[in-house]
Amino acid sequence: MEDILINWSPQETRVAVVENGAVQELHIERALERGLVGNVYLGRVVRVLPGMQSAFIDIGLERAAFLHVADLQAAQAGGNGRHNHNADTPTPIERLVFEGQPLLVQVIKDPIGTKGARLSSQISIAGRMLVHLPQDEHIGISQKIGSPETRELLRTRMQALVGTTEQGGGGGFILRTNAEEATDEDLAGDIAYLRTTWQQIRDKARSAAPPSLLHQDLSLVERVLRDLTTERTNAIRIDSALQYQVLRQFADTFMPKVSSKLEHYRGERPIFDLCNIDTEIARALARKYELKSGGSLVFDQTEAMTTIDVNTGGFVGARNFDDTIFKTNLEAAGSIARQLRLRNLGGIVIVDFIDMVREDHKAAVLAEFKKQLARDRTKVTVGGFTQLGLVEMTRKRTRESLSRMLCEPCPTCEGRGQVKTARTVCYDILREILREARQFSPREFRIVAAANVVEMLLDEESAHLAGLSDFIGKPISLTAEPTNQTEHYDIVLL
Repeated sequence: MEDILINWSPQETRVAVVENGAVQELHIERALERGLVGNVYLGRVVRVLPGMQSAFIDIGLERAAFLHVADLQAAQAGGNGRHNHNADTPTPIERLVFEGQPLLVQVIKDPIGTKGARLSSQISIAGRMLVHLPQDEHIGISQKIGSPETRELLRTRMQALVGTTEQGGGGGFILRTNAEEATDEDLAGDIAYLRTTWQQIRDKARSAAPPSLLHQDLSLVERVLRDLTTERTNAIRIDSALQYQVLRQFADTFMPKVSSKLEHYRGERPIFDLCNIDTEIARALARKYELKSGGSLVFDQTEAMTTIDVNTGGFVGARNFDDTIFKTNLEAAGSIARQLRLRNLGGIVIVDFIDMVREDHKAAVLAEFKKQLARDRTKVTVGGFTQLGLVEMTRKRTRESLSRMLCEPCPTCEGRGQVKTARTVCYDILREILREARQFSPREFRIVAAANVVEMLLDEESAHLAGLSDFIGKPISLTAEPTNQTEHYDIVLL
């Protein structure tokens, strides 16, 4: 069983999913940086790129959003019937959209780093048990729902409830996992709610001028009930009386079975202190993660991919080295799966387990890794061991990672993770003075640098500084600037 703890404040909402005292997932939403996934906009096409078969859409954000032809044609095939019937030669994007055209779009991926939001013109609206596809006629069933017979029975029930367009129905639906035990009354209520929402979006689109926000997804507090609550959820505790009432009302209206699990936390200790969640957040922001056995994981996140290196460290508990490696890798498999969720790492992930000689050890580690990853709500794809002993995997990325959300690059090293030594900076300065002396003839050169750089120039590098002064025939003076970082210096011509 798991508990969901919600720490709410006007500026930030933090949600932790806790199982057996250990944090399994973290979700953070800031009032000024609220995610955009699920939002529906009336945008305007600002640029069409035939070479990339993409278009940039202005939806009112700082950067134009990105729409690929595949995401565009899906909607037109389902809604307007303007797709090309020859699948081998899809209609090029320049024949589907034009600059200045208003377009109804939905955000499917938040802006990440320097990339704008990713869009689709295939609108989907998520409800409690269903996802509505208003431009489609498809009835889909979650693969996590029971047997093929159960899924087929649900499909038959849904088709009867949805009706046809002539009957005032129409539109496609996907049944979510928590729809398995739903009654016809529950499903009909969700269908009505979703169709009303879609009608409101269409009504706004008729009168709005692009770019305009037509529909915003639920807040994180409400999404906890819709997306995170399952049969395994024991309790949902929230430390805000105001938001507790909001959640209670939302649950009574849309999810009455969940209402009994809601609790208003009134304890004196902050709610996140109950399970040392702030400590877990700090550990999830560190590059190195210590394993209980004494081994460690080292995470390196780059623009292209994330690499995870497994080290034995001080673990020597097993009888022989092969068993030590095997047990460390088994522990690492579970910890990596959990850290991927906590850190919200997405995209390509490369795991460098400690090299194992025995094939049965490799198979056991890979099976444990896949078992732990199966608990992830986000789509994960895992390959086997490569010839170099690496495990390649992908994890769907829809929002910024925890570190990119809570941290920023170091202003001193500019995100490199290292800085030049004082001696290296000294030699940079000496070369810069020589370069300046060839172009200018000032009365004197003055070096303004960090205290440790000035100290080295006056001590260990004093002979080189004096030799340069004699060579250029100009005096060189030094000024220490306490606020300067090691790499920052100025050469002033007097």
